[in-house]
Amino acid sequence: MTDTPTRRRLLSAARVKKLPSWSVLAAGALAGTLVGGAYGLFTPATYTATSYVVAVPTAKSTPEAARGFAQAYGRVATQLAVLGDAQVWAGVPVRTLQEQVRTATSPDAPMVAVSATSTRPGLAVDMANAVSRALTQHADHSKNNTQVQLVQFSRAVKPSSPTSASPTVTALVGASAGGLLGGLALLARPRRTRREDDPAPVPSVPGPATAADVHGQR
Repeated sequence: MTDTPTRRRLLSAARVKKLPSWSVLAAGALAGTLVGGAYGLFTPATYTATSYVVAVPTAKSTPEAARGFAQAYGRVATQLAVLGDAQVWAGVPVRTLQEQVRTATSPDAPMVAVSATSTRPGLAVDMANAVSRALTQHADHSKNNTQVQLVQFSRAVKPSSPTSASPTVTALVGASAGGLLGGLALLARPRRTRREDDPAPVPSVPGPATAADVHGQR
């Protein structure tokens, strides 16, 4: 007799159930390693360049005011008014600058860090410097009102190594994630229940009392 498709599926499921629990964890970790390694291998590396501008108070201002305006300039650096001028020097659309340029400020120093990320190191440098230049020009137009001048502190330099994760790191992350999913699958799998054709458990019956016990009770 030939096995029907249903019987073959039942036999395959039975073989899978006989596998040890650790095999699910190993399979998940292996799959995660392959996926993570492939992601890191085929995803282009990205580079980040950072330039710095500093807010300098005039004779009519204070360092506290300079720190406050540095916070404000850090928020407006990625606005359309600044990026519209920066796109001319960077040679990329405004949308690219909006997606790939970020700013950071510190409450302790009147400084703004302008970081740009790109798959090309030279383009990352151009974008960071272009946004810093546009920001200082916008600040210069209003320095008579703010009494704070924004000047270039440090230009961005070409990064020597990528800032994105290497294939080794992504493979390790994938292995950890795959092992975790495998463990969750073990915890979520249904437990084996007694089927109707399984023999019912035989209740334990106490054995007959011995003669010594009978005499002892008299």
